Amino acid sequence: MPKKFVKIKKGDTVKVISGKDKGAEGKVIQVLREEQRVIVEGVNRVKRHTKVVQTGGRAGNTGGIITAEAPIHVSNVMLVDGDGVTRVGYRRDEVTKRRPDGSTYTAHRSVRISRKTGKEI
Repeated sequence: MPKKFVKIKKGDTVKVISGKDKGAEGKVIQVLREEQRVIVEGVNRVKRHTKVVQTGGRAGNTGGIITAEAPIHVSNVMLVDGDGVTRVGYRRDEVTKRRPDGSTYTAHRSVRISRKTGKEI
């Protein structure tokens, strides 16, 4: 099975472009690469009903209704760049690296860029 490639990273600010929370912005809490989904702060909140768990002693978990964020598909969010949203592209920059013995060599570094402005993200 091929690896799933997601251009959104943890900590990015994204805007929801479709679904019930369309227009909402939030910070990415977690990226679920295999499912191609992201969990965004304050978006797609669901209520879970939990039971009281008796695990011996006083370490029991209290029951009740817990509100938490559920994952949304990565195609429903876009990265926020400045005032608006942008697609994510990649550019390979040539950099000079130094070996432990002091000699230098050139290598390439992959950099995420904004497709709208061309600037590094």
